[in-house]
Amino acid sequence: MPKLPDFEAMAIFAKVVEMRSFAGAANELALSKATVSKAVTRLEERLGARLFNRTSRQLALTDAGQRLAQRAAQLLADGEALENEALAQSVAPRGLVRLAVPMTFGVNIIAPLLPEFLKAYPDVAIDMHLGDETVDLIGDGFDLGIRIGSLPDSSLVARRLCPMPRHTVAAPSYLKTHGTPTHPMHLAQHKCLGYTYLSTPGIWHYTNAKGEQASVRPNGPLRVNNGEALMAALLAGLGIADLPDFIVGPAIAAKKVSVILKDWKQREGAVHLVMPPGGPRPARVEALAQFLTTKLSQAKRGKR
Repeated sequence: MPKLPDFEAMAIFAKVVEMRSFAGAANELALSKATVSKAVTRLEERLGARLFNRTSRQLALTDAGQRLAQRAAQLLADGEALENEALAQSVAPRGLVRLAVPMTFGVNIIAPLLPEFLKAYPDVAIDMHLGDETVDLIGDGFDLGIRIGSLPDSSLVARRLCPMPRHTVAAPSYLKTHGTPTHPMHLAQHKCLGYTYLSTPGIWHYTNAKGEQASVRPNGPLRVNNGEALMAALLAGLGIADLPDFIVGPAIAAKKVSVILKDWKQREGAVHLVMPPGGPRPARVEALAQFLTTKLSQAKRGKR
């Protein structure tokens, strides 16, 4: 495989030409004169041509040096422009942020917050991906993600934003017809509505204040990969569901559904902001991360 061009040596050569002196280039670049001289010598050896005719008082370009000087100067200018652009983006929020968010949480909670952010940062654009599947932030090129529940071990950087409890609920019409379970194990005799993207979708795990544990494998007429899609069946009295507060909370408040098994709780999850590892992050990413952290932490969602 051929070696990459010696961009550093070419940039130093261009600076020597610009300053018309090795000492001047060294001072401009904050390098030693020896380092500058070695870089030019290295470039000459690589190209197999002398670039300068040097005397104790004079520095003149050779024919080969003259042919290279213009392109080397352009290379230096392009490099400085790229670096300045990158530095500007790292200081002032600017550019595109790719954000992955669960569907219903994104529509109901995140989307209403974004106009305020976009007004505050007019040079930032957001590409928000909505979906309940766990996306590969790194592999799919996302800058930030929102995840709800208990996070598995991973290399991602995570910030816990607020609690997000789950509620086991049923419509009054279902409870009137089928009775109210008083123990998690009673759910095995009931129709349950399943959400496939729970951390353990096939088993509901409960614990009470005494530390007693119970696990049940729910069965029922409907299983979906989006929690909000269960609401119609839930409200119609077709079964019992276990859903996060941001989906079922309004129905609880409106008394359209009742919380059952109040002495038993599934493992309480939380809303997390997750990011790929490494840094520093562009200012646009940090700005959105801090905005969401502040807004969601202040909201204290899930506390009723």
